[in-house]
Amino acid sequence: MNFKGALLYIGKAIIFGLIMATVFLVATPLLTGNNGSTSLFERQSNQGNELSFAQAVRRAAPAVVNIYSLSVNQSRPLNSGALQGLGSGVIMSKEGYILTNYHVIKRADEIVVALQDGRKFTSEVVGSDSITDLTVLKIEGDSLPIVPINLAVPARVGDVVLAIGNPYNLGQTITQGIISATGRNGLSSGFLDFLQTDAAINAGNSGGALIDTTGQLIGINTAAFQVGGEGGGHGISFAIPIKLAHSIMGKLIKDGRVIRGALGIGGEPVGPVMAQILNLPDLTGVIVTQIDPNGPADKAQLRPRDVITKYEGEAVPGVEMLMDRIAETAPGTQVTITVIRGGTYYDVPVTIGENRGEQ
Repeated sequence: MNFKGALLYIGKAIIFGLIMATVFLVATPLLTGNNGSTSLFERQSNQGNELSFAQAVRRAAPAVVNIYSLSVNQSRPLNSGALQGLGSGVIMSKEGYILTNYHVIKRADEIVVALQDGRKFTSEVVGSDSITDLTVLKIEGDSLPIVPINLAVPARVGDVVLAIGNPYNLGQTITQGIISATGRNGLSSGFLDFLQTDAAINAGNSGGALIDTTGQLIGINTAAFQVGGEGGGHGISFAIPIKLAHSIMGKLIKDGRVIRGALGIGGEPVGPVMAQILNLPDLTGVIVTQIDPNGPADKAQLRPRDVITKYEGEAVPGVEMLMDRIAETAPGTQVTITVIRGGTYYDVPVTIGENRGEQ
């Protein structure tokens, strides 16, 4: 390399170095900040990451309604009636079907539904189910807001949730918490299947929406834990999971009531002590502890201390599964139940009856 070429090469390197130094000096204050200012990197990383549930509330809150009872003074029936706050409800479909709690409307003569946009409707009761404490109402209206639902995503312990309702008739209110516990898998029988949350659910919240942070409905608020005559405030509240509530809603719309099968027994899980006493091979199955007189099990000659191990050929791991299968079976259906009695297996044919709980 000649002298001229070497000089040109060194000159290019110096110029490139000066350019890079200038870029570095200009970019450093933007990236790192000075005098306590926020850097460009920090400003970009913080944009849109503020903790807010406003979008979820905007998606779900318009579909959460206030439910009132229209009471009329019987001594002056021509006077306009007064609205008395009962609770909350959730608009589930464009046809105007609304889910709420049975105890909210149980003693109401005429039910008025108030939307958040100011509209009011007189509603009709489509059907009620006291076992799950659910009622379906119906209103006639146009452009009704509908709550978002995703039945495929179950609530998990630790999920952040928001409760929307009308506590103490103050107007729509949002409270926040987490899922503290989830219930058992009694989806058809309706027993013991609650979501437990520490989101505040007070009087008037009943029948309102429990949503996740995307605005999806995950439960229908139903109750707050109480000790003696104390009110809520213990951080223990309950909601009916949307999968159960949606299933019950479909049955109420179809039949006006929930038709459940019944066997007429009480049962308990198999524990180690009873397994040894009854000479059972393992801890699966349900021990029959009670039989209703003249019920299906009594007519089939099932006995206390029989251990039910199979229902229509399906193994019975515990009480919840058995109660679910019985509830799902149409009344009048003959099924085969496998029991262990005195160390011997028996197949017992039983005709399922109907659970005629209060509707």
